[in-house]
Amino acid sequence: MKADRRTFLGVGAGAVAAAGAGAAYAFREPALPQGALLGADLERGHRLRKGGFPAPTMFDDAGIVIAGGGVAGLAAGWVLNEAGYRDFRLLELEDVAGGNARSGRNAVSAYPLGAHYLPIANVEARALHKLLTRLGIITGEQDGLPVYDPQQLCADLQERLFWRGRWHEGLVPTTGLTAEDQRQLVGFGAEMAAFSAATGSDGRPAFATPIAYSSGDAQWRSLDRIGFGQWLDERGYTSPVLRAHVRYATRDDYGTEPEDVSAWAGIHYFAGRRGHAAGDAGDNVLTWPGGNGRLTQAMAAAFPDNIATGRIVHAIERQGDGAFHVDHFDVGEGVTYRTRAAAVIAAMPLFVAKRICAELPDTAACSYAPWLVANITVSRLPGGAGVPLAWDNVSTTSESLGYVVATHQSRALGAESVLSWYLPLSNMTPANGRRLLLERPADEWKRIVRDDLLAMHPDMADAITGIELWRWGHAMARPVPGYVWGAAKTFAPEPPLYLAHSDLSGLSIFEEAHYHGTRAAEAAMARIGHAHEALT
Repeated sequence: MKADRRTFLGVGAGAVAAAGAGAAYAFREPALPQGALLGADLERGHRLRKGGFPAPTMFDDAGIVIAGGGVAGLAAGWVLNEAGYRDFRLLELEDVAGGNARSGRNAVSAYPLGAHYLPIANVEARALHKLLTRLGIITGEQDGLPVYDPQQLCADLQERLFWRGRWHEGLVPTTGLTAEDQRQLVGFGAEMAAFSAATGSDGRPAFATPIAYSSGDAQWRSLDRIGFGQWLDERGYTSPVLRAHVRYATRDDYGTEPEDVSAWAGIHYFAGRRGHAAGDAGDNVLTWPGGNGRLTQAMAAAFPDNIATGRIVHAIERQGDGAFHVDHFDVGEGVTYRTRAAAVIAAMPLFVAKRICAELPDTAACSYAPWLVANITVSRLPGGAGVPLAWDNVSTTSESLGYVVATHQSRALGAESVLSWYLPLSNMTPANGRRLLLERPADEWKRIVRDDLLAMHPDMADAITGIELWRWGHAMARPVPGYVWGAAKTFAPEPPLYLAHSDLSGLSIFEEAHYHGTRAAEAAMARIGHAHEALT
């Protein structure tokens, strides 16, 4: 979900979604709608954990192997392909590449299974600017600023908030605030604006996106060593409205409670994005019915012959001559291939990379947030008292992050649609959240999702025709204190082995994954002597 980083949201601490909610509907419960409980392929993931793959019987060669087909792996492949380097192979465990930016589709609409928008890129994100230009999303330049295709910018109404029984435009309640709430909200906003404008002694922004371009000054990076909750306490930010907004923000991007997020990461949420665009587009976002699947599908379409899906990479071993053996099990054929490669880009979560490549350091510092995503098909669009339906719809009475409307960019009033609903399981340990995702039956999850939507829209009970559930056990890295500028920077293997994943930033956002995939591909090409344009 997108929280407005310029203003502030009061989100109640109710546990509607987490607790099952919907007591008002208990005596007249309709039949649960159709829909499956799906997610990343558990059988393949668990097989990787257990091992016992057959010895290689098929052998081939590639200049560069990319292990993993999420955003980072696809970005690496895109960069290689753009540079005219064709001797590479991308191996993906799932049947479809895209990682947590994948999308689904039904008869009504495409819809996101995870990430669903991309903010307008910062000026420092040169590689991302080039990708967006090549995809026709940036269409030109005006007064030195990129021009974005207006059809791909989020249309009005962008956001609304369910507050005290009515829907209000934006994500900030304007009624029912105490004078102290207002004072702290204004003070916090001013402090975040100052962080956003700050530069270090090295001339770099204090908080950049991608974060690799951030200042190295200790005064900023030391904030990574303490929790965001502690930082708020020390600054006297005690307003329940402000603290609820901060909780929404850290759960929004990190799937994690503010007390478990480093202060640097918490501040980055508000200060790290400064959209660089012509007109008033800088504060907008890019969004599509299938979310960021629009981007991953476009990257994959540029080099389909280089992608092999259904491949479980289970060993990456450096050889005495400096080359690598990459062993990968073909799920369809039931055989193991061994690919000899001059360079390897391991574009997978670090805990997985460590499992298949013994030379990598310990990954105990890595932790991952579990999420549930539900795509709710409805026969008509929700309404409600107050302002009309927006793209992003958030309730102050829910433990969920609300829903986005997949058909927002082209919807017609009264038409069928899909509502993409998000719940980070942050109010428990990640291990317990993963266990809950596995153990709670589909019907119980459907009931939770349905009742959460009905708490916002009681008149929609007869309009819900389907609920597709998608669980992410390891959806994103958690930027806990000490990780972003500490533990994450210890993962630097000897070339020509390169890592490429947003885990290396600790912020699981498209810009970070794209940066690391681009950087790894450029480093690999430099190593083997292939000419290319350096953008990182």
